[in-house]
Amino acid sequence: MCVRTENSRREIKIPLELQAVVYTQPYNTVYSSLSHDGVQDRFPYERNLSHTVFYYHGKSDSLFIGGTNYVLQIDLQNGHVLENYTLSSDHSCREGPCENVVTTIEDFLDGLFVCGTDGERRQCWRLFPKENNRSCEVVGSIEGIGIAPHTFSQNSLSLSVDGDLYTAAPLYKDGSSLQFRRTAGKRTNVWMYDKWVTEPTFISAFSIPRENNPDNEKIYVFVREKNSDSSPEADPWISRVARVCKADEGGSKRFFQNIWTSFLKARLVCGIPSESLYFNRLQDIHVQHEADWRRTRVYALFFSSWNSTAVCIYSMEDIDRVFENSSFKGYNDPVPNPRPGACVRNSKNLPIATITVIKEHSEMTDWIHPIHRHAPFYVSSNNYTKIAVDRVEAANNNTYNVLLLATDTGTIHKILENDLRAFIISETRLYNLTVPIQSMKLDSKRRKLMVGYPGQMSYMDLQRCQNYNKSCEDCVLARDPYCSWTSRGCTAEMPRGIQNIADGKTDVCHNKSASSSSTRTKRATLMSSPDLQRLVHSVPLDFPFYLSCPIDSHHATYTWEHEGRHSSACQQAGSNCLHLIPAMGAENYGNYTCVSRERDYTRVVKKYQLLKQERPIPPPSQPRVIFPKIRGDAAKITSHLTSVIMVVLMVELL
Repeated sequence: MCVRTENSRREIKIPLELQAVVYTQPYNTVYSSLSHDGVQDRFPYERNLSHTVFYYHGKSDSLFIGGTNYVLQIDLQNGHVLENYTLSSDHSCREGPCENVVTTIEDFLDGLFVCGTDGERRQCWRLFPKENNRSCEVVGSIEGIGIAPHTFSQNSLSLSVDGDLYTAAPLYKDGSSLQFRRTAGKRTNVWMYDKWVTEPTFISAFSIPRENNPDNEKIYVFVREKNSDSSPEADPWISRVARVCKADEGGSKRFFQNIWTSFLKARLVCGIPSESLYFNRLQDIHVQHEADWRRTRVYALFFSSWNSTAVCIYSMEDIDRVFENSSFKGYNDPVPNPRPGACVRNSKNLPIATITVIKEHSEMTDWIHPIHRHAPFYVSSNNYTKIAVDRVEAANNNTYNVLLLATDTGTIHKILENDLRAFIISETRLYNLTVPIQSMKLDSKRRKLMVGYPGQMSYMDLQRCQNYNKSCEDCVLARDPYCSWTSRGCTAEMPRGIQNIADGKTDVCHNKSASSSSTRTKRATLMSSPDLQRLVHSVPLDFPFYLSCPIDSHHATYTWEHEGRHSSACQQAGSNCLHLIPAMGAENYGNYTCVSRERDYTRVVKKYQLLKQERPIPPPSQPRVIFPKIRGDAAKITSHLTSVIMVVLMVELL
């Protein structure tokens, strides 16, 4: 039961409308995975939601989910709903959209500050979760203009820092006057000069504490905007980093009152400069904070005009160096003092010369380059939409970064960053429908990723080590820093576990002894593992037939061997490796093995024996399935699988 309090403090009891249960369901089917991974829990919504927003700060055991007309507080320990906060409107809706879609949840004003569209009226509420002897409350409502958009599909962002609320949302229904503002809090409200950005899409904003110099702390804003270069070969969009001082309260009443006096922006570069190929459309970022702010990294996800995505990594030291040292684009006169963009204690006393440079030449001449200057850290043909990065301490006490990338079809790619190189650990599908991911938050403490879909919230366990539990070699080849081989198999236990994150070579399994149960012999013995059963099939002469073995790792090479001599390449169809025989001849009978080779590890995945079936071939009057001639790619092979399976069923019925 939760209490909603009006401004008059009148209390109204609101029933808990949603009684939902979290189902624990391992997701065993992994589509085109590089190694298997899965889902621990899922939380189904009562209905599909057009938009969701997650709030999780890592200091509590609760996740807040903003949906339509309510906010759910979920206990991450057991997955139960702790509270359902119903957001009631103060007006009657007679025309247009009436639903209140939550777009903002921030820790602000000693509670949670929640804003939504409220039928395009844009309202905000204060939520107070149940703590100590205090019952939960919903205190409403506050005008949300400039904080919440008119509709959830419009661009918006929010950031709460040291008692101040920073937001970006369009003021008008047509989406215009979209600016980054300080909207509420201890300091003066300020906003942007309207010529600083063109048709912007605000991606993210964050602040980096500077314990030794708090007066110099800044807010960094990542934005995508219309490219001023209108040439045919130029991308119509370009990405920027903007910066404002946290202490900035605008200019004096005489000039630039309530407008940022420290706003600067610089182009964010991600691409291959030698080939003049750039990924210009920023999609999402993840900030990995460090005690020394200069070592803080920004992982940025970009999309290109040729339908590829890339991840570039930036250091805050490099970003700040551009703002501190670059010249101002289009400005050739002496730089005034204080330097434009420098943080001062009282921005209202800044000289007009300094503010004029900010007003007319806010863009830096120099570009911000990633740590990998010559190419992105990672490039893919997948359309990624969200990114999170976890930091993991491995068995050797080295620390590794693991990227979690969400695709537009609802899958999660888990990628290792090792010596500035990317290695794909796994691909996981958390939902049985191909739908985009709406929200994603990392719970690094519990090693879980919380993912929001239209119909459910899912937990992805980042320590699914049981997926590599076949052998020490499988565990090591995964190169998953969350997992190591111990006496209990592949587990998340790090001390004294066997790993080789650096290169995945499996000789560590033989150089160390995990236990008597985990010791493996040399590679040659693995080729004839005694626990692998040989499958026997009897097939008539001239009949089509195919053999199949599962693809456990897309980093491995799979081949088929016939009688230990003849080797043929695998025909990949989905997550299976096929050997296709258009018509059985005398030379096709005998023993077959499917062999995988990955780095220094070779193993037999499947064994078959094909025997000649001494039965007459069906007379010509009976229907026969003709095996099509297939060449090469997996897409064509997949289209013929149904026919092939029909053939096998006919053979088994003979």
